[in-house]
Amino acid sequence: MGGVPERIIRESHAMEAVIAEAERAARTEAKVLITGESGVGKEVVARLVHARSGRAGRSLVVVNCAGVPDELLESELFGHMRGSFTDAVRDKAGLLEMADGGTILLDEVGEMSLRMQALLLRFLENGEIQRVGAPQPSQTVNVRVIAATNRDLSECVKRRQFRQDLFYRLNVLALDVPPLRHRGPDIAPLLRHYLTAFAIQYRVPAPRLSADAMYRLQLYRWPGNVRELRNLVESLVARFPGQRIDLAQLPWPVQQAAPLDLDRSSTRPTGEILWDAIRDGGSFWSVVYAPFMSRDITRDDVRFVVAKGLEHTGGNYTTLVPVLNLGNRDHKRFLNFLRKHDCNEPARPSRTLGLQRPAA
Repeated sequence: MGGVPERIIRESHAMEAVIAEAERAARTEAKVLITGESGVGKEVVARLVHARSGRAGRSLVVVNCAGVPDELLESELFGHMRGSFTDAVRDKAGLLEMADGGTILLDEVGEMSLRMQALLLRFLENGEIQRVGAPQPSQTVNVRVIAATNRDLSECVKRRQFRQDLFYRLNVLALDVPPLRHRGPDIAPLLRHYLTAFAIQYRVPAPRLSADAMYRLQLYRWPGNVRELRNLVESLVARFPGQRIDLAQLPWPVQQAAPLDLDRSSTRPTGEILWDAIRDGGSFWSVVYAPFMSRDITRDDVRFVVAKGLEHTGGNYTTLVPVLNLGNRDHKRFLNFLRKHDCNEPARPSRTLGLQRPAA
């Protein structure tokens, strides 16, 4: 895609958990169902599962099930016999045959018609291939199936849009890839990665993001997820090679991204508003640190958020970092910030790794 290979760039604990689950799945032969919004990187996770599995030396075949008519999708998956339909001028092997010994990724499996779901279920039960136009199955193949979807298949089952028996067949190991707005620590490294990668592809110097531009990019909610970020960076590299990119060069929706609207007339304490934003996936750096440094919130507001986080970790500062949606490398910086501005709360006496608030 665009000449730039896809990689899993992550510093967030949310993505670290996904990678750990993917690596565990790779050590098995079980079917995997990968869920998540469009653009989060479900195919990249599927490729990781295949690459770390015992099938890595064989093919990974990707099939996009969205928007393909039944007769074409059936032919793509199972193959067809000559004369089985108008354009079938010769016998053709299907992708399931081509994936024998390897893995097939059924992307957007939730878009399959009920008829195709029945055909897929039959294959999952016995591994038999019956080409379109063939009177009976011709062979049995050994293929690992990974499915991906941006739909809630359990809801589709309730609405009778997806077969319950097929859902159970596919949902043996479930991997849910979180949206980019819940992976705040991943945004900066993703931006740096794609700036470098597209600069290499286009053979131009990489642009440089100003501090204001980087800050606003980290505040932006990224409704299109990693795919949107990737496309935006490609545009920036093509338009501003080797230049400094300020806020004015960013798309208007990104320019309008703003910190929380802290309505001082609200009856809710500011600390509670900040904590809710953290629980909704916001990073401590953008939700709390930035407004504190600009004097929009107080030390007591920061302490409230820290105290709420410590309630979830049993008073342990070491495990507080993922609760506040900080990156793997942020622990020392976070503790230094709390010490410098006297924003830390006392750890519980039973914890020895925590940061103790200095005595008054």
